[in-house]
Amino acid sequence: MLGAIAAGPGAAAPGWGPLAEPNPYLGPVGTATMHGDAGSSDVVPYPGPGTDARGIGVYPLGAACPTLLQGSDGLVVALCTGVVDRAPVVHLIDPADSGLLGTGSGGPATGSAGLASGSASGSTSGSAGVLTGSLAQLKLTKGGLLGGVYAYLDNDDRLVVVDGTRKLLRIAHERSGAGWELRVVDSVDLTAAIPDGDSVTGLVPDWSGTVWFATARGIVGTVTLGGAVATLGLPAGEQVANSISAAPSGRVAVATTHALYEFDADAAGRPVQLWRAAYDRGPARKPGQLSWGTGSTPTYFGPSTGADYVTIVDNAADQVSLLVFRSGSGELVCTRPVLTRGGAGSENSPVGIGESVFVASTYGYPYPAVPEGAGPAEPASAPFVGGMTRVDVDGGGCHTVWENTVRSSAVPHLSAGDGLLYTVSRVGLPVTTPLDGYAFTVVDPQTGEVVSERGLPSTLLADPLQTSPLLLHSGDVLQGTTTGIVRIAG
Repeated sequence: MLGAIAAGPGAAAPGWGPLAEPNPYLGPVGTATMHGDAGSSDVVPYPGPGTDARGIGVYPLGAACPTLLQGSDGLVVALCTGVVDRAPVVHLIDPADSGLLGTGSGGPATGSAGLASGSASGSTSGSAGVLTGSLAQLKLTKGGLLGGVYAYLDNDDRLVVVDGTRKLLRIAHERSGAGWELRVVDSVDLTAAIPDGDSVTGLVPDWSGTVWFATARGIVGTVTLGGAVATLGLPAGEQVANSISAAPSGRVAVATTHALYEFDADAAGRPVQLWRAAYDRGPARKPGQLSWGTGSTPTYFGPSTGADYVTIVDNAADQVSLLVFRSGSGELVCTRPVLTRGGAGSENSPVGIGESVFVASTYGYPYPAVPEGAGPAEPASAPFVGGMTRVDVDGGGCHTVWENTVRSSAVPHLSAGDGLLYTVSRVGLPVTTPLDGYAFTVVDPQTGEVVSERGLPSTLLADPLQTSPLLLHSGDVLQGTTTGIVRIAG
């Protein structure tokens, strides 16, 4: 097992600006939430694998694994969804155990059309070593498709999640003479606060330890350290299809299918709305998105505190825009068209740090399923052309720094430790097929240029499904796929 990993501080980000003050109720900075931290910055303060990733391994878990988290003990907790029954299952993995069930060698990264145009030289790929499986696993009660996807590790390395019975669970991992075990050590019943048929989609602690949640049908709630539960209903028809984010100020941002909100808690820990900003949600859900509205988990970022601003991407019909608001007041700081060289839509949370925001297109991405009630896409399908945009916020508003045509198939993550942007790209023609390949892709965030690619296992079974990678504190990367986890060694 790895040595202990510090939970903080997560301050330094040379050349990029500050990260927000670490949340004392979360695990290590960069690995305690799907998006790295409470503010969903998708930034880690330590180096990633760099441009010369050496090896690839696969954990074949028989489940799609969108949530990968690393605790202070170095162990990884994976929240996955079974391929057959679509029920959530928690896996415990030791990333220091690199024992292989089989090995493979490298070769050129290819898909149905070979490497994407403009990719860097030195790209390699091939079959992968099959890694030993999980140390322990625990099945949870099934809820909605997005219910339970957004979980986090607390400061005691416990997984905090709401299951299909609407119970807030804290799941610890412990080792005994019989081996490792995952077990529920605390449970708070939310059934009185969440009606039948609804489910929690977003979950985050604030800096006082209060757990905030948001439900698919538009309820925002809190659970205090003492176990008191309080809720606030949003306007009828507004749904929450993404996670929620918190700032050191105590504020919490929630994006619905109609508007962006910011909340605070009163003296009793009950949610209080600070402001609401409607955005252009377009005429319908777009192909490559899971709801009719923004696909963004709100991102806190900023040049002073690391949480001066909060941002999302809208869902306008022909051209989407980045919207930047001032935290606290809700003042619209600026708007800027994004993804003008790619598909006009994004299901992913923007990456944000200092004055810079990075947005990746998911327009046309072929998901195998969408949540109940998401509505039909218009058009029903579209080519996945990809594209990324960097926007900087300055005194006069926003300006575009660069755009590229990278077909990002995962949520990009920025390492402030090495100054590189990491993602997985889809290799093949814009009209996607099961023959497409995938490549671990490193982008220079200063220029938008691809600086390296390494091919990953291909086929539909290795599709990252636009999920978030985990940049381990060791420098390796774990990427969830349709049927398990791919590991890229640094």
